[in-house]
Amino acid sequence: MTSAFRHTEPLPPRSATGTVAEAYAQMRRDFGIADPATFVVLSSAPELLVPAWSLLRESLIAGPGGRTGKELVALGVSLANRCPFCVDAHTVLLHATGDHALAERVARGETPEDETHARLLEWGRRTRVPGAALEPYPFPREDAPGYLGTALTFHFVNRIASALLTEDLLPAGAQRFRAVRSLVGRTLTRTVRRPARPGASLALLDTVDTGEAPAWAGGSPVGLAYAALLRAAMSGAALLGADDHDAVEAVLLDWDGSHPPLAPDGFPDRRERPGARLVLLAALAPYRVTEEDVAAWRRPEHTDHCLVHLIAYGAFLAVDRIESSLSARTTLEAP
Repeated sequence: MTSAFRHTEPLPPRSATGTVAEAYAQMRRDFGIADPATFVVLSSAPELLVPAWSLLRESLIAGPGGRTGKELVALGVSLANRCPFCVDAHTVLLHATGDHALAERVARGETPEDETHARLLEWGRRTRVPGAALEPYPFPREDAPGYLGTALTFHFVNRIASALLTEDLLPAGAQRFRAVRSLVGRTLTRTVRRPARPGASLALLDTVDTGEAPAWAGGSPVGLAYAALLRAAMSGAALLGADDHDAVEAVLLDWDGSHPPLAPDGFPDRRERPGARLVLLAALAPYRVTEEDVAAWRRPEHTDHCLVHLIAYGAFLAVDRIESSLSARTTLEAP
């Protein structure tokens, strides 16, 4: 059977122990999907897998706001980031919410008929642009932790999926058939509609520091999970040298949310700065990570654990660039 994974060979979920095993158990119970590839691919670095799951759970699943609305935001983010795997996943999950007509309408690339749904989808798309005018929100302000957390979660997950997974959500691309999408969505309906207790995933985190939670999270579990993932992902910075960091920072400071052109290639040369190149690809165009890019960086000491951390670091640099503009706006608007 063709593997869903690119560039790494993740640890099988059945071998998981401790908090990773507990995280998989929560996924099965609260997400309804056994061993989702978007988290299994992080299993070489459990310190990333657990907070990534926590952020998704506390925002999309247990956070404030309606599940259909948050799925539309996640879909909008995935469309903006050109992540076919996640686009298909959230189309299936829209079926799971029970709104089959909406799911198929967006699957065809059409605008939702409901104005609020259309605004949520478009809002999700616009979050890719750092500093974009995202207000007024298309959701109640008290639901902001759930919606903002969901958007930031999938800016991270999209990049991991695009860099390290194939495009097929289901074997042989079966999700492309309407009947399959609907059927798989219906199998998840009971789980998606079941209320989830906020904060249940925080017990899995190594540390929970309320002082590091962003202001937009309003003291919710979403903010604690976000802070935990930030700490874990940013530890990948140690895999780059000072010159590489300078090269990455120079590009990211000028990033306006656009997708880099295919030619000429503005990324560092893989022969000269392979690590910086991989980080920038993960941040801005993860779907362009190739076997050649990975091979140029690999050394005997560079295990799958290292590669996952490097890709996660690049992915979170983009998330942090987007989130920083949200935090700056929140601070300016505080009374």
